[in-house]
Amino acid sequence: MQEIEKKVTYSIGQFATIVGLSAPTIRYYEREKLLNPHRDHADRRYFTKTDVSWVKFLLHLKGTGMSIQELKLYVKWRAQGDATIPNRLALLKETRNDFMEKYRQVQHHLQILNDKISWYEKKETGASHTEEPFGDYLTRIGHSE
Repeated sequence: MQEIEKKVTYSIGQFATIVGLSAPTIRYYEREKLLNPHRDHADRRYFTKTDVSWVKFLLHLKGTGMSIQELKLYVKWRAQGDATIPNRLALLKETRNDFMEKYRQVQHHLQILNDKISWYEKKETGASHTEEPFGDYLTRIGHSE
């Protein structure tokens, strides 16, 4: 006799914990049509492993800087099927380009931070006796005010 596997489901609280969001945020995602929870016989929300994967994917997109409006557009196009793949691809590429620009800026900020930390560490240990004002440093690297 073949045993039927029971489908694993999660309440909104369990689901929120798994995906790292609050229950109100899950409800917000539902109102914004980013998430479409299932309903049981008593009309209570429940979620599946597929829903976990979907929200984690949305959070990755959001982490790249994609706005809620862009996420909604992506979800809408996804629901419309393969005919919208060019739209989705263009949106994802635009998001990637925007993200890469922000990433380059963050890397540059990190480099300046690391340079300043290094400068202070050298001063603190006596390895450097330079008195270059930080404004001169910024000018030297091409970032004058």
